[in-house]
Amino acid sequence: MNLETLCMDVVELSREVGIFIKMEEGKVRASDIEEKSRNSLVSYVDKTAEEKLVKELTLLLPESGFIAEEGTSHKLGKRYNWIVDPLDGTTNFLHGIPTYSVSVALREGDKIILGVVYEVNRDECFYACKNGKAFLNGNQIKVSSTHELKHSLLATGFPYYDFDRSDAYFELLKEMVHKSRSVRRIGSAAVDMAYVACGRFDGFVEYSLNAWDVAAGAILIQEAGGIVTDFKGENNWLYGKEMLATNVLLFEEFSTLVKNKMGA
Repeated sequence: MNLETLCMDVVELSREVGIFIKMEEGKVRASDIEEKSRNSLVSYVDKTAEEKLVKELTLLLPESGFIAEEGTSHKLGKRYNWIVDPLDGTTNFLHGIPTYSVSVALREGDKIILGVVYEVNRDECFYACKNGKAFLNGNQIKVSSTHELKHSLLATGFPYYDFDRSDAYFELLKEMVHKSRSVRRIGSAAVDMAYVACGRFDGFVEYSLNAWDVAAGAILIQEAGGIVTDFKGENNWLYGKEMLATNVLLFEEFSTLVKNKMGA
């Protein structure tokens, strides 16, 4: 398997699925929307996009399995598994807010080896494969060189369940606002992480995340020279439902703030 060639195939596929999603914007009726759980919305657009991804990714790597948000495939591969969020930012999409993405990652064993995040409305495709650098529309990207929180622009998201930790989390956000230039919440974790990878954001933190929210973004950041950890500064970020991402220079100050406020 040529990983770089496979990555470019996934880039092309993600763009094709993004075109389908964009064409459906504004067409979804209230009766088309389902609530999977509290504040977790899905429509035929998510499901159809995922079906397209599963079909084509299977053709690209027949022995692979899937960890996919909408559950259109439950096949698990012995060595390779795709981790797929067909529409990260569904609520934005349904409300006509133009920030949402297609997120696809490939896991070999317990390692993410490929990631693609396609931000549909800006036609920006971020991609990386293991030991192969990170790119945006063909141009290499790197994390920022910001080394103090007071000069940083940070990003986050708000949980829509697991509210037991929300008091501590909002205390953390208050400190982030006080100690940084500002904090943004744009509604797609995959895009947030892609923006860390290319240096637009200096750091990102969020909890109540799933593997399909963070897998692709994580390898983008790592290959762009950044760090991803859980709130303890450890490696349980893929399934631990916590993500802290930043550059190497900012990591100690940012991670200490998160640990202190979240009780890690």
